Amino acid sequence: MSDEAQPGYVRIRLDLSYDGTAFHGWAKQAGGRRTVQGEIEDALRTVTRSGETTYELTVAGRTDAGVHARGQVAHVDLPAGLWAEHREKLLKRLAGRLPKDVRVWSLGEAPAGFNARFSAIWRRYAYRVTDHPGGVDPLLRGHVLWHDWPLDVDAMNEAARRLLGEHDFAAYCKRREGATTIRTLQELSLVRGEDGVITATVRADAFCHNMVRSLIGALLFVGDGHRPADWPGRVLGAGVRDSAVHVVRPHGLTLEEVGYPADELLAARSREARNRRTLPAAGCC
Repeated sequence: MSDEAQPGYVRIRLDLSYDGTAFHGWAKQAGGRRTVQGEIEDALRTVTRSGETTYELTVAGRTDAGVHARGQVAHVDLPAGLWAEHREKLLKRLAGRLPKDVRVWSLGEAPAGFNARFSAIWRRYAYRVTDHPGGVDPLLRGHVLWHDWPLDVDAMNEAARRLLGEHDFAAYCKRREGATTIRTLQELSLVRGEDGVITATVRADAFCHNMVRSLIGALLFVGDGHRPADWPGRVLGAGVRDSAVHVVRPHGLTLEEVGYPADELLAARSREARNRRTLPAAGCC
């Protein structure tokens, strides 16, 4: 996965959003399942009249089935001639071709060294949950989880603070062969809005599979009094999956924003992000 388009091609950045309810996640899958990547690539192929040629998207964060995105970022490398021919009307044509649960808001030539995945320095998610005894507002039911126990937001924030920083989050991730579970959790905080909906903001340099939903599952157990505030930290320190940590349902989760460094630092960040991470040896630093 190169940090530059091949000769004769132009790298295009796309900013997009989608309602994940009816999608089987971002990434294309065998068997014809509906995915965000598949819909956008199909639309791009159609509006550029590219025949059987598919120009593959690279995304900042692959979301799971049912997860939403407000600030997703992707890139695609297009032949320079094709881009020159379609650039003026491509955004509007995509709007007419894409289904209404996915939108591309902007597209344009990416700066040198830009890679939607590897150049990112953080991803920010929001998870929304309500403990209202009556349930979820019907107009929000596809984006807010109902938790049927009263939640203590202060206790959840106390627990969340113990998880910040660089750690091996193996206890909160679904393992993938050859992939590291070391991440830097930059922010984890919860606020109850005037409508009673609790929004958890979760920001990290990157996330491993199921990490956000597992962290929220642990914090909910603290918030409803089933576990003490130090329990999520103890689970983290144990380094293994705990059967008591539930992966909460995906519909409460939204990718809100992806952060990138200044243009001149994009290529260096991309190279850094490809290195396999390890934690310092205990007591060495």
